Amino acid sequence: MSEAPRRIHFVAIAGTGMGSLAGLLKARGLTVTGSDDHLYPPMSTALADWEIPVHTSFRPEHVLEAEPDLVVIGNAVRADNPEARAAIDEGLAVRSFSDALYELAIAGRHPVVVSGTHGKTTTTSLVSYLLLATGRDPSLLVGGYAHDFGGSFREGAGPHFVVEGDEYDTAFFDKTPKFLHYHPRTLIITSVEFDHADIYRDLDHVKEAFRTLVAGMPQNGTLVAALGHEHVRDVVSNAPCRVVGYGVETEDVALDWLATDLDPGPEGTRFTLRGPDGSAQPAFAPLYGAFNVENALAALATAAALGIDPEETLPALRGFSGVKRRLEVRGEARGVTVLDDFAHHPPAVEASIGAAKARYPGRRIVAIFEPRTNTSRRALFQQRYAEAFDAADVVMVRVVPDAPIYSATGDVTERFSAERLASDLRARGLDATAHADVEAIVADVARRSRPGDVALVMSNGDFEGIWQKLLDALGPPDQG
Repeated sequence: MSEAPRRIHFVAIAGTGMGSLAGLLKARGLTVTGSDDHLYPPMSTALADWEIPVHTSFRPEHVLEAEPDLVVIGNAVRADNPEARAAIDEGLAVRSFSDALYELAIAGRHPVVVSGTHGKTTTTSLVSYLLLATGRDPSLLVGGYAHDFGGSFREGAGPHFVVEGDEYDTAFFDKTPKFLHYHPRTLIITSVEFDHADIYRDLDHVKEAFRTLVAGMPQNGTLVAALGHEHVRDVVSNAPCRVVGYGVETEDVALDWLATDLDPGPEGTRFTLRGPDGSAQPAFAPLYGAFNVENALAALATAAALGIDPEETLPALRGFSGVKRRLEVRGEARGVTVLDDFAHHPPAVEASIGAAKARYPGRRIVAIFEPRTNTSRRALFQQRYAEAFDAADVVMVRVVPDAPIYSATGDVTERFSAERLASDLRARGLDATAHADVEAIVADVARRSRPGDVALVMSNGDFEGIWQKLLDALGPPDQG
């Protein structure tokens, strides 16, 4: 682009990253339009609030009539999408989301990129919050709704742009991982596990992507890595820059930053922060679960790498408000608390259940799970899911619809079975059932719930609005 674009059209605008970039550019005064065939909150609500016109289908005229200077194409868009094809065939300027984000928002700033199989959204929000709370005025783009920022993006005057770096591929015309396009000077790696089986063959393939990311770090950059995890240690072993290690409750590896003595309470988790100088000081995070304390530790270590002492960040950490759909309380009725969580990969499911138990000690956890990603609907993690639910008291699994599963790694020959998972969980001593639809799950919860239960709903999608349906079925909301 020889000149900065003034009119931008987004193809598949309702993705979290796409919608957030659209909102940021609209806030700058640009003319922004978009299209998508599947809109649901919170992004549908946010786009409406930002007064961005969105078509609810893909048609060539949506692009052509917008007369855009630039068309941004999301990674969910396939090569036969009529709007993408029209943009390319007409010779319009086209960018992937990742390249558009870098060129239009990040370039010229200090990119702080948060990568990892899990924990990216919370850690991105934490780092941004600590920078803001200590007066550094950062810019932000995160794959979720950050309560402290009232949304998923922020444009500040400070030097840092904090962005969530996803390992998923960039676009149908660019199969490199998205995080390679952000050119980090400071990089966080929270975790490395096998996921996204629709584009990665196996764990080694995932590691290859992370190694490429690490290899591209500048010599004067900083890599903040969860070295308590074996696979993270593996991918950073040949880093060309300084590596700062962090971890929780481990003595197996030397770490610069360590959290020990975790003690959950009514408002969050107390712990001891041990720093690279050998110091130990009390700390508190308004979060639950060892994985969330580890995310907070990553943010504290990153802030320190950017020159901000824990004397500033530890008091600020207490005020962190969290991220929507991360153990979010949707409401309470008949003594039952309904939580909304984004977990869908087995380790994330396991961690979220553990965090719920820490937050609500002694209460019965009713785990309600919807496998809806291209990976979770395959049989790859069938047995691992059975292990992930061990800490729950009751488990209800939605039966996977018999719909096509996208895969660039070969035909999908074996599908995940909710019925088999329920059977395996019963064999492990859990009260587990599989249900064909949302209404059946809601009826079962309403029939069997007890005062004090915690209904933990886990899905990376809208789950047909099950949270409100549960609250309606349970009865009037609790008062006080």
